[in-house]
Amino acid sequence: MRLPDGGLIDRDTSLRFTFDGTYYRGHAGDTLASALLANGVRLMGRSFKYHRPRGVLTADSAEPNALMKIGTGDHAVPNVRATVQELYEGLTAESQNRWPSLAWDAMEVNDLASPFLSAGFYYKTFMWPKSFWEKVYEPIIRRAAGLGAIPGTPDPDRYEKGFLHCDVLVIGGGPAGLMAALVAAKGGADVILADEDTRFGGRLLSEAGTVGGDAGHLWADGVVAELSSMPNVRLMPRTTVTGAYDGGTYGALERVGHHVADRSGDLPLEAFWRISTKRAILSAGALERPIAFPGNDRPGVMLAGAVRSFVHRWGVSPGKTVAVFGTGDEVAQTAAALVARGVTVSAAIDARDVVPTPGDFRSISGAKVVDVKGRRGLRAVTVQTARGPATIEAECLAVAGGWNPAVHLTCHLGARPVWDETIHSFVPKAGAVPGLEAVGAASGRFTTAAALSSGRDAAARALEDLGRKAPGLPLPESDETALAHTPIWAVAGKGRAWLDFQNDVTVKDVRQAAAENMTSVEHMKRYTTQGMATDQGKNSNVAALAILADVTGRGIPETGTTTFRPPYVPVSLAALGAGAQGKGFQPERLTTSHDATVAKGAPMIEAGLWYRPSYFPQAGETTWREACDREVRMVRQSVGVCDVSTLGKIDVQGPDAAAFLDFVYCNTFSTLKVGRTRYGLMLREDGHVMDDGTTARLGETHFMMTTTTAAAGQVMAHLEFVQQCLRPDMKVRFVSVTDHWAQFAVAGPKARVLLNSLLDTPIEDAGWPFMACGPVSVLGTQGRLYRISFSGEHAYEIAVPARYGAALFRDLLARAEGLGGGAYGMEALNVLRIEKGFITHAEIHGRVTADDIGMGRMVSQKKDCIGRAATTREYLNGPHREQLVGLQPVDPSVVLAAGGHLFEKDAAPVRVNDQGYVTSTCWSPTMERGLSQGFLKNGRARHGEVVSFVDHLRGQRADVTVADPVAFDPEGGRARG
Repeated sequence: MRLPDGGLIDRDTSLRFTFDGTYYRGHAGDTLASALLANGVRLMGRSFKYHRPRGVLTADSAEPNALMKIGTGDHAVPNVRATVQELYEGLTAESQNRWPSLAWDAMEVNDLASPFLSAGFYYKTFMWPKSFWEKVYEPIIRRAAGLGAIPGTPDPDRYEKGFLHCDVLVIGGGPAGLMAALVAAKGGADVILADEDTRFGGRLLSEAGTVGGDAGHLWADGVVAELSSMPNVRLMPRTTVTGAYDGGTYGALERVGHHVADRSGDLPLEAFWRISTKRAILSAGALERPIAFPGNDRPGVMLAGAVRSFVHRWGVSPGKTVAVFGTGDEVAQTAAALVARGVTVSAAIDARDVVPTPGDFRSISGAKVVDVKGRRGLRAVTVQTARGPATIEAECLAVAGGWNPAVHLTCHLGARPVWDETIHSFVPKAGAVPGLEAVGAASGRFTTAAALSSGRDAAARALEDLGRKAPGLPLPESDETALAHTPIWAVAGKGRAWLDFQNDVTVKDVRQAAAENMTSVEHMKRYTTQGMATDQGKNSNVAALAILADVTGRGIPETGTTTFRPPYVPVSLAALGAGAQGKGFQPERLTTSHDATVAKGAPMIEAGLWYRPSYFPQAGETTWREACDREVRMVRQSVGVCDVSTLGKIDVQGPDAAAFLDFVYCNTFSTLKVGRTRYGLMLREDGHVMDDGTTARLGETHFMMTTTTAAAGQVMAHLEFVQQCLRPDMKVRFVSVTDHWAQFAVAGPKARVLLNSLLDTPIEDAGWPFMACGPVSVLGTQGRLYRISFSGEHAYEIAVPARYGAALFRDLLARAEGLGGGAYGMEALNVLRIEKGFITHAEIHGRVTADDIGMGRMVSQKKDCIGRAATTREYLNGPHREQLVGLQPVDPSVVLAAGGHLFEKDAAPVRVNDQGYVTSTCWSPTMERGLSQGFLKNGRARHGEVVSFVDHLRGQRADVTVADPVAFDPEGGRARG
């Protein structure tokens, strides 16, 4: 079906490719769709629900039918539109959503059951009987659902993300976009021109018209060459702008490697760009719309503009004989264009009662296509004329149903488009996206001359807004003829007329939805699934809502449109999350002590993004419990060393630093003296606890904040939000220094002895009381020392620049072992803190208030802070709240399971009787019993009460005594002494 000459392909370069295992040949410049059509392949896919045979409908990214799996093995990419996929040597394509083959699909039996699968089928059927959902309905649906399947192995391809900035972003490289980019660039603006096609030109590549006396594509090539030579212009072909966001930000997907046979090396498959621009010009063109008539989904039924594209751009005739059907001047235009390229036109069928346009083809006026023949490929169409039905042979039917401006990006911030009766379609609402102006066909101006002038004028306005002068560029001569069009949305006839080709939605489905009171366009969309496919209803939305308007007796503007949301075209998650594969998805952050820790045989566990030691086994120990118990006793009796570098460390400085901390913490820090440290509690705006930690005052305007390991990033983002949005008046700056400082806890009765053995100036209790902080010299290296304790023991945390961390840890460990101590890991750390009643994010998990954890008095009533107002809400206070308690099993040998629930002693362990839950648990070698923490309704008033613990998952039950969370050294003498 390749025409003997013409087209914009390279006929000297032959490319071999396969489709469903059969070898074919195409040319450089072909898409997969054009190459398949050139080889006579019309059946390219199966529909989603009924598995009906489908062929290519469009020639662009709005294609709903020809979705392919490209590539093999790990590199396979599903749901690629054949109309977008460029041909390359060795390309392997496979059809989807069929079994065992595309020609003979067993699931086509669904089409026979179509009377039972109409609109609302899922809603009506799967409600009864209830037990059938999980056992019958859901398994069947999951096996049948989906189009293409992703490989079950990790994606080996590379993806990138990047950020771009410009003065003017031009979206679309047709005549309007090219003219806008040229004017803006000559005006001195930094310009980005992005187009989803492989080359710029838009419809100029698909039509036979001229611009400036040359063929349209030659004029486009000349403008592109001029733009390419300008240093202030960035040309981005194969790049689809997918979404408009606040502040002049746009998302764009660039297909970098989809057209390259060899994906090895550093070439990414795709790149996702965040583009920030001062002004944007939308020249995305228009989307062609079908006409719904019986059998309009057969392979060979195509859109008229797409047919002209295949003929003019790729030199392919979609059939040996082509018929044209529509309701406007485009019918005769298409027929004449095909005849001029040597394509046989069997009939030009115009539904209007107009005088037939003369040409070397048969013209039929006042007629409509009411049926088709051929299942896996069109053979003929039935036309209803004034004289009765007539059969016309045709392997392709070009349908000219009109055009809809591509308004999608103008709706991404919530605006709705406006109905324009003159073109029978929606156009963008002015000012819908600040700084964005639609031009050309995207604004409803369909002639080439109007596109060029609107692009030039919009660029001039953008330059004026930027304080620049627009150059006086003359417009090239071009076609100014507007084609008349009378819309026809559906043709009555026997059989189903299709609206949404991918989701198998018919005219009958929309009418049925309205009959069942789904009269809102959004309700109709969900009830019928119309417009919910990967093409987002680009072909079907306007026709579907026009039919809905007709059946409900409303006008189209009153009926409205569904909401358009990003992305404009499907975007792979790998591109959105570029860099987040493998360790990029789950980074491994290692402390400076990591090598020494691993050398001691410590198993590593994840804590936030960090790897920390679980415990340090010694010879003779066979279980983790033996090592953990030994480490706990070691800290209580001698001295232990633990790497706490993973705690978030945020350096806060500025004249208003103290006031800023007062605002973000619920307790007061402005009264903290220099050289002292204070425990702080941070609330969210809803009054719930966000994080806790200590903050040291190193100078009058200098503080060092610590956060929990898991919440370091969250707290940093929170501080940024507060400073920028809530208190921009405060003169304060902060920076994360978590990685700058290596920090080690030294805890136990011999902690000071160990420290004094390596500090250049020994310390005494009088000079370093509990919660003191300050600079120290560690073997000639400047560091910082904090006397704080997370173990309840006499303890310190010593910090040095990270480059000294590994050496200091080894030194500390050697000195500790000489004193009968050593290193302790996360298991012992948790036991020590549970014995002392300290909390972690196991307790402050996002659903507790300061009062719930027994720290309600920390919320200062003398100042304002984030979350303070919310803490006064009635529901966040009172005995109905679950409060932090200690839990001691009546049988001291029992260790409760975290996650189990608490009930009154004799109550049935069911949901309605739930009284609380366990958050942390351990065996305490110090107390020689099981200890736990948890939350219990009105728990602080129930100390001494025995309640029931039940863990249905693990089958554990026990009686437990409610107690104070602090089980060891409640007076705190060991830490303060």
